[in-house]
Amino acid sequence: MSGFALCAGSAVVVPASRVDPFRGRASMGGVTASPAPILLVLGDEELLATRAVSEAVATARAADPDVDVREYQAGVLTVGEIAEMLSPSLFGGRRLLVLRSGQDARKDLAAALLAYAKNPDPDVQLVVLHLGAAKGKAFADGLKAAGATVVPAAKLKGHRERVAFVREEIRRAGGRCAEDAAETLIAAVGTDLRELAAACAQLIADTDGRIGADTVARYYRGRAEVSGFTVADATMVGDVPAALEALRWALHVGVDPVPIADALADGVRTVARVASAGRGSAYQLASSLGMPPWKIERAQRQGRGWTPEGLVQAMQAAAEANAAVKGGADDRAYALERAVFAVAAARQDGAR
Repeated sequence: MSGFALCAGSAVVVPASRVDPFRGRASMGGVTASPAPILLVLGDEELLATRAVSEAVATARAADPDVDVREYQAGVLTVGEIAEMLSPSLFGGRRLLVLRSGQDARKDLAAALLAYAKNPDPDVQLVVLHLGAAKGKAFADGLKAAGATVVPAAKLKGHRERVAFVREEIRRAGGRCAEDAAETLIAAVGTDLRELAAACAQLIADTDGRIGADTVARYYRGRAEVSGFTVADATMVGDVPAALEALRWALHVGVDPVPIADALADGVRTVARVASAGRGSAYQLASSLGMPPWKIERAQRQGRGWTPEGLVQAMQAAAEANAAVKGGADDRAYALERAVFAVAAARQDGAR
């Protein structure tokens, strides 16, 4: 291990969608900034974790094509092996060590790595992947305390996070994506990040980079046209036959039940939020509600005929459908059909 004085730093958090294993790529006096000595990839989303490692390796090789890259599983690595890899080399040269499943590191290995992390070798970059759960938490916390650059890689749980992921994915590739386009793409493709990333890459490759809802509809005709939002829109205005037809066709062409349930819940919440905001134009309400004007206008149209009591009933029905679909109900299609009837009934009851 390095023999310099120990000095703990502060963790640097890097957004998952903007992984950059270099701290400050800008040059100063013609010298490129050194790689972050410790990267902690924290989370259980395989795509984000794999991407973080790939970008770290690519950046290291861009700086030094002869960089020595090695990968280990923390659960089977010994202190002696890691000490040899992290010790200063007699022959010089950069090294990059990828340590997978960091949560499985034994106590002696974790202690040795934490001691090293307080004073890392400038010619070595250590990338530690950790699931971010309770197991091995002390190890992850210790790396943060030592100043590791944290790359979040947790699974995206909410619809809004997935929308942000799609928009950022296209932005990273040099394009622009409207919010409604991102929502349409999720409804057509599903919630798997690998599939979404592949779809974003395909859209960028086949277009001028400006992605709107009409662009997505053209490329995913037959899926995007019968999305979860199609089901939600019909349900929110009380058109049960149209909602059921859209739901059954969406399931038939392979739309995942989860985004359909999410879209239904989002539709109820959006109408409730817009209704509670009072009167006003969509552009006046946009900033206070944090929504795009087009979404507010749609919610204002759908909100006609709803009462506060009816919206409360609809929220409960949508929440029950979400729990059933995401909790592995035996018949997820039936759970969604029941939700359509329940939400529409809540609108009718409130109108009486």
